[in-house]
Amino acid sequence: MAVTDTKSPIVAFKPKHDFPPGPPPVGTNPLAQLRFGLRVTGDPLNVMLGWFRQYGDIVHLQFGAAAHVYFLAHPDHFHTVLVEKADQFHKSPSYKDEKRGLARILGNGLVTSDGDYWRRQRKLIQPAFHARRIEAYAEEMIRLTRHLLQSWQDGKTVDVNDRMMWLTLAIVAKTILDTDITADTEKIAEAVTVFQRLAFGVDIFPLWMPTPSHLKQRRVEKAMNDVVAALITQRRKVAEDRGDLLSMLLNSVDEDGQGMTDKQIRDEIVTLFLAGHETTANALSWTWYLLAQHPEVEQKLHDELDSVLHGKPPTLADLKHLPYTEQVLQESMRLYPPVWNMSRQALADVEIGGYIIPKGSEVNLNTYAMHHDSRWWENPERFIPERFHPDRQINMPKMAYLPFSAGPRVCIGNSFAMMEARLILAAVASQYRLRMADGQPSVKMEPLIALRPQNGLSMIVRSRTHVG
Repeated sequence: MAVTDTKSPIVAFKPKHDFPPGPPPVGTNPLAQLRFGLRVTGDPLNVMLGWFRQYGDIVHLQFGAAAHVYFLAHPDHFHTVLVEKADQFHKSPSYKDEKRGLARILGNGLVTSDGDYWRRQRKLIQPAFHARRIEAYAEEMIRLTRHLLQSWQDGKTVDVNDRMMWLTLAIVAKTILDTDITADTEKIAEAVTVFQRLAFGVDIFPLWMPTPSHLKQRRVEKAMNDVVAALITQRRKVAEDRGDLLSMLLNSVDEDGQGMTDKQIRDEIVTLFLAGHETTANALSWTWYLLAQHPEVEQKLHDELDSVLHGKPPTLADLKHLPYTEQVLQESMRLYPPVWNMSRQALADVEIGGYIIPKGSEVNLNTYAMHHDSRWWENPERFIPERFHPDRQINMPKMAYLPFSAGPRVCIGNSFAMMEARLILAAVASQYRLRMADGQPSVKMEPLIALRPQNGLSMIVRSRTHVG
């Protein structure tokens, strides 16, 4: 089923060659592979954008003797992989490899697992993100946000990305796991950063070798595991059903009456720590950055917040009266999609755009490139929240906007994340303006698993004392 805008149809065709166009093959020479790996991992986003500009919507790369990677940036192709033929794709080795992939850190959690095990885990975890349960989290989200703001003062310089990381991590821990991890926040935040750089870096040394990088990885991994193990042990001793996700995991049994092991529970908790806070924190950080660059958008946001909140903290009931607040976040996630790239592995030969993607090939879906494509977005580099007004969304091409992926593996926490982000944005922006700090270097993107501001985001807090 085609899902593109009829103004820009994609024409199916039979290829003249076996593979789509792409950069020259990277041979089996280890030195050549290393040079290529360092070039791509050093600036993966711009390297891929350059390929799309040069070769088109489907880019083919042969790496080594038999490894084939396909890079996609068209809504129709996203629809094929994520929706129409989702059962013919699994997570790629970059996720599932227990030695070099994300599974080394996350284990067999919801992000890295596949097949029947993934379906069981998804079904088990889904109730924690039911609409009514999510709504019950709103008060805790506001309480923790107000706690953060109590430490802010007019004229104070803060690392906004760091503070958003702290806040969203505290919210996930309290709402989903019913625990306070304030004392361990720094350990977990450091571990998340190290894990991401591990997953996207080039490491030519055996994992057993005690290089400085490996030693740091082992240290933060142990710190993370110790925090999670202590949490699981404490809750098993109490054996109390608090109605949270951790209780669901501890009390779950399969068809044979077997409960989940501590390792299985650990994998899901670590996955939530990584996926459940990092993406939202970065979405908010980029929003503050964009608002600081666009005072006219910020003023319109403030006008809406003032007219609805009158200086009071937002509530769940207020969100339906804050449409522009939501549009600001949607546009921010278009320009800076929290997950800028996704990868899958073909389980069978699949046709995409007139080419056969052979079984075993890796497919990369570049959300960032699609979100910045002028075929789908007028003035794609501009920050225009109004493009997400309901009247304008009618003409938005399907699958051209995917901040939370799509299909069976759409982000399980997308409703949670959007409610959380809107409440935080409303609570902070109703009280403060944020401006770039003097001496803050130009803000650059760091495209790891999530798209984060490189080296943080140093901003000056300015109180909006006239509000209320």
